[in-house]
Amino acid sequence: MSKSFLEVDGLSKVYPDGQGGELTVFEDIRFALEKGEFVCIIGHSGCGKSTILNVMAGLDEATTGNIVMNAKEVIGPSLDRGVVFQNYSLLPWKTTLNNIVFAVRARWPKWSKEQVREHSERYLKMVGLDHALDRKPSQLSGGMRQRVSIARAFATQPELLLLDEPFGALDALTRGVIQDELVKIWEETHQTVFMITHDVDEAILLSDRIFLMSNGPHARIAESVKVNIPRPRARATIFQNPAYHKTRDYLVDFLINRSGSALPDEDGKPRVIDPSDVASATEASKPETSAKAVNA
Repeated sequence: MSKSFLEVDGLSKVYPDGQGGELTVFEDIRFALEKGEFVCIIGHSGCGKSTILNVMAGLDEATTGNIVMNAKEVIGPSLDRGVVFQNYSLLPWKTTLNNIVFAVRARWPKWSKEQVREHSERYLKMVGLDHALDRKPSQLSGGMRQRVSIARAFATQPELLLLDEPFGALDALTRGVIQDELVKIWEETHQTVFMITHDVDEAILLSDRIFLMSNGPHARIAESVKVNIPRPRARATIFQNPAYHKTRDYLVDFLINRSGSALPDEDGKPRVIDPSDVASATEASKPETSAKAVNA
């Protein structure tokens, strides 16, 4: 019986290589998420992060392994799992409000029209778009469209929210504003979130833990890094915390120096790392430092 809210066990993805052989993108992926956790995953392009997320969403199938959420195996899409992609995925013929209403009505078909509208407007207000209820997506900026997408995902109150680089196409200023809004919404809802990002600072701002993937092919989730920075967090002040710099240095060192050779523990689960216990990022790769990592 599953002990955690979500458990991923032995996931792998293998494709034909076009020459009669096979290409293993990632293999033996093992991790668990607790209810209400915010977890980011970082790794170089090609290691299979988006494929892992799509399998968790039920939009793709793994070659081997399984995912169990709330003691039930994940098979196919479900309203219990919401997804936010980088490209917004809004219905262009519907207004901002009706994009939310459409999803909320699907989630709670027995709700009255008034309940659906009130609930939808509440989440649009959370992302600062209560002034743009009647605009079509074509009348919104990229940042505003992504806010609608995020509001829609949170409004359906999925048990697991999956975010695939939701801010990757945004300029730095807009990205920062929406990061702050995402923090605010998550702190109010405490939904379980699994997010792909390439941005180290973004991961530190948002996460309880950060999964670090080794390079593909045959990629693995090698380490699970704790983010020991008190909440609430804000972009403007988080850098003042000494733990921020230790965590950032550790993540950057992994991505630059160790992602090509890092491995999980012998049981296949990511090594759990607390950067505050690591004397320096460079020493993380030394054998004696591995004693500071505990089993996941």
